[in-house]
Amino acid sequence: MFSQKLRHVEDDELRIDIDPCYEADPYELKLDEMIDAEPEPEVIEGLPASDALTPADRYLELFTNVQKSRIFADSKTFPDCAPKHDPLDILRNYRKVKRQPDFDLRQFVEDNFWLPESQSDIYISDPSLTLKEHIDKLWPVLTREPQDHIPWSSLLALPQAYIVPGGRFSETYYWDSYFTMLGLAESGREDLLKCMADNFAWLIETYGHIPNGNRTYYLSRSQPPVFALMVELFEEDGVRGAKRYLDHLKMEHAFWMDGAESLIPHQAYRHVVRMPDGSLLNRYWDDRDTPRDESWREDVETARHSGRPANEVYRDLRAGAASGWDYSSRWLRDITRLASIRTTQFIPIDLNAFLFKLETTIANLSGLKGDRETETAFRQKARDRRAAVNRYLWDDENGCFRDYDWRREQLALFSAASIVTLTSAGDPRTGRTPCRCGAGPPAHPGGSWPPNTKAVSSGINPTAGRRCSGWRSRDLNVTARIRWEMRLPGAGCRRSTTFTSSITS
Repeated sequence: MFSQKLRHVEDDELRIDIDPCYEADPYELKLDEMIDAEPEPEVIEGLPASDALTPADRYLELFTNVQKSRIFADSKTFPDCAPKHDPLDILRNYRKVKRQPDFDLRQFVEDNFWLPESQSDIYISDPSLTLKEHIDKLWPVLTREPQDHIPWSSLLALPQAYIVPGGRFSETYYWDSYFTMLGLAESGREDLLKCMADNFAWLIETYGHIPNGNRTYYLSRSQPPVFALMVELFEEDGVRGAKRYLDHLKMEHAFWMDGAESLIPHQAYRHVVRMPDGSLLNRYWDDRDTPRDESWREDVETARHSGRPANEVYRDLRAGAASGWDYSSRWLRDITRLASIRTTQFIPIDLNAFLFKLETTIANLSGLKGDRETETAFRQKARDRRAAVNRYLWDDENGCFRDYDWRREQLALFSAASIVTLTSAGDPRTGRTPCRCGAGPPAHPGGSWPPNTKAVSSGINPTAGRRCSGWRSRDLNVTARIRWEMRLPGAGCRRSTTFTSSITS
């Protein structure tokens, strides 16, 4: 699928081979053929899927030299540029003129590419509006239509309208969109809700999973699997609107569990880890081990200071981005150094909670459709996952769940990710005591992160469900108010305060 690359050239510096495979590691299973980071696109509903080449793959040394030269302050700018004509012609021309004495790289880029523009930059808010009115007025500003796609751009064309974050982010993001969809539901925008869910379903059909975002350079990874939570937003009972997406939910589950059957204990492949007792749990992963297109300079610099093989650092940086927590001390060996990142060696509590939700949702919807075989199979998968999480991720001393370091076979640091599983009343079947972790002031001053705020304030609990089917804790009150300790800058004192989450967080 990399047929557009120019490999046969006279200059040795242009002999670039892309190897997306992971370096040899006794813990990692090497199957005969790794699945391509960017699967071959399909044609769905009359919309041709976008060319899946990343800018780094397409422009080769031109891409590297642009990023190295720092002609753009933001590493994301060039990957988001769209070519004015055939990229192969641009690359051929670059190779002809780059050694000329008067060659200007910045001018070459401007002559051959359209630079990204932010439509939201021209938006001026009206301070007289209420918060709800302000948010309602933002939806049209942040909405992008399918016809906005430019050929050979890194942007993946989508069949329906979608919401973007704005600013430097002109694409939609997977798990961020769940929180956007909560806001759309509050605003009564059922039309955009359906468009967003249909877009993600189309991505699953086309690429086999929901990528981090609709850019070619995001195709090698996903994000926290919240599609099951998204489809519940359509109907109050969380069932009728979700049934149409059952096949997509099963496809997403297959993506996260790929290679599981080939693993032996203490072995991992892509997103799956076979635990010592033979049970299966999941981790975050990216199929590539190169610098991220959108953060190329930053990743190269981080790897340079790590003392580890660069490809290992790149993989863990990418997996950290897949987690949505980019970057958190959750993933660091030394919490003061990003270069110590080890994302792929952790079994995250939140990821496995979301997958538990996915498995129970598939079981429930399959049962409603009369498919008892699938219902039974996925209920067993959910039970097995819950048992494994209870066995490996439960901190009995502190009464909470924590990430698990599967390489060192020990619990990792406590983080707010535990909130995802602990937002309601206790589960009598697990006998788990209320969560006592994090009861004191935070380790460092600062605010709170909206996804975690939402988890506490209104109970994003993928493991709970309407029939209390998961792990839960009595200590976290499902309200819109969160108390935390905050240091006043320079004052040397603390005060208690409350925070109310907005409808979009």
